[in-house]
Amino acid sequence: MINIKCFSFNPFQENCYLVWDSSMTGIIIDPGCYDQVEIETLTQFIKAQKISPKAILLTHGHFDHIFGVKELTQKFGIEVYMSIEDEIILKNNDKFTAIYNLKETKSDFKFHNISEGEVLKFGTMSFIVITTPGHTPGGVCYYNAAEKIIFTGDTLFAGSIGRTDNSWGDYDKLIVGIMEKLMYLDSDVEIYPGHGCASNIGYERTHNPFLEPFNEPDDLDLEEN
Repeated sequence: MINIKCFSFNPFQENCYLVWDSSMTGIIIDPGCYDQVEIETLTQFIKAQKISPKAILLTHGHFDHIFGVKELTQKFGIEVYMSIEDEIILKNNDKFTAIYNLKETKSDFKFHNISEGEVLKFGTMSFIVITTPGHTPGGVCYYNAAEKIIFTGDTLFAGSIGRTDNSWGDYDKLIVGIMEKLMYLDSDVEIYPGHGCASNIGYERTHNPFLEPFNEPDDLDLEEN
């Protein structure tokens, strides 16, 4: 049994997830904690529940998803997992924060590179890395098949998809990744996105307006042979 606690952090209302199992082994997904109040909100919950965090998993490197990474690695002595393809995002984050008049990020943390199909294990939990570039070059989702849950970051939202008009975005890559890798998951797989409310694959497959056939790139063929 996996437990999930969602926190909404920073001015962009980014979803940070704390996930833990019956052994109280935990992981933190996308800690966008902007200030000390938000850092303490997360850390006090971890301490109160007696959770032992083992890692930070990043769906991508945008500033609103990584504000709290460096401080949390220092607090808990844990390591970070992210696609190296998003290193360019980390290096340019402060250009984006300047636009929004936000503080600079601490993006100089070390991380383990992850790749398609890699399985990350923490306690009794296993997460399959599904690469879904498009919102950023190194965007990934983390799928737990046993619990039928997937953390999609800014790849797929309830009723929407990640924006691709920012630097290094690629609409066609995003759509291909969603259609070829996510839409074939079971309908009852629960989606935990980087912003907004949760959903499931079946609902998004039939209701998400961004996944209608007319929005597919010309070279995407999902028809049966």
